[in-house]
Amino acid sequence: MLPLPNTYRELRSRTRLRGEINRDRQDGSGNAGLEGIAMDNTILIIAASDSCAGAGIEIDLKCAAAHGVHGTCAITGVTAQNTYEVTAIQSIEPTIVQAQIDAVFADMPPAAIKIGMLGDAGVARAVATSLAEHPEVPLVLDPVLVATSGATLTEASVFELVRDTLIPRATVVTPNIPEATELTGIEVYDAESMGQAARFFLDSGAGAVLVKGGHDQADLLVDRLYVGDEVHEFVSPRLPGEYHGTGCCLSTAIACNLACGKPLVDAVRDGHDFIARALVQPLELGHGTQMFDPLRASNVWKRTTL
Repeated sequence: MLPLPNTYRELRSRTRLRGEINRDRQDGSGNAGLEGIAMDNTILIIAASDSCAGAGIEIDLKCAAAHGVHGTCAITGVTAQNTYEVTAIQSIEPTIVQAQIDAVFADMPPAAIKIGMLGDAGVARAVATSLAEHPEVPLVLDPVLVATSGATLTEASVFELVRDTLIPRATVVTPNIPEATELTGIEVYDAESMGQAARFFLDSGAGAVLVKGGHDQADLLVDRLYVGDEVHEFVSPRLPGEYHGTGCCLSTAIACNLACGKPLVDAVRDGHDFIARALVQPLELGHGTQMFDPLRASNVWKRTTL
């Protein structure tokens, strides 16, 4: 057994080497293929649990698997919810959240990080403290405030902490329209107001902002990515009904793509397209918002691109 590494760089190098060895074992060529999980492509998902497994850490891990990426996690809270309501929320002790993050970095340092629901100020502070030690790792921040069912998931005291400590650290922030409105104080309802909200995030230090258009009333669903003075639009058909967990899955897909070395614009574009594919095969479960399985999107991708 090798001695414990001393630096993040050394540990990432060893993890990457293990990935190359594992791919060689898979097919003898060093090519992981569509089915292979490259062990060097590891992400850390910091999010809460969803008891119906339609959002939160459960769908995040499925999304990572669908991308051939190994998902590690730090659980920030436990929610009791189904497709139409949230009945209880319990945050995890902040020291435990921080210990989970530190444990992952100590042994299998991630190539990207995704943050979802934080829940309360203590958890948000613990996450910010831990991640401050790893500024080199790309961070996708999904500022989860309200569930699709309408239930509030995050205390108001978290907003200021997110703005002051996590947004400046983020490679990309991925608010939907209600979240962008809540965090910026700007009423977001069209392309112009999206741009104004995005400028708030950029001026707060975010590397880029993806304002998601799922909550507007347009015939097409348009997500807009703001990078400096550039605006990139990603368009897909708007499907009828509401879906559970799309924001969670999209931010995780972006993190997976960044972990695999894709440039930001490509990572977001491919994430948007991945969600569009996933939603055409909804699960017939529950009696509220529709659920979907990211692994089905992966199968669609294989059939249509080979």
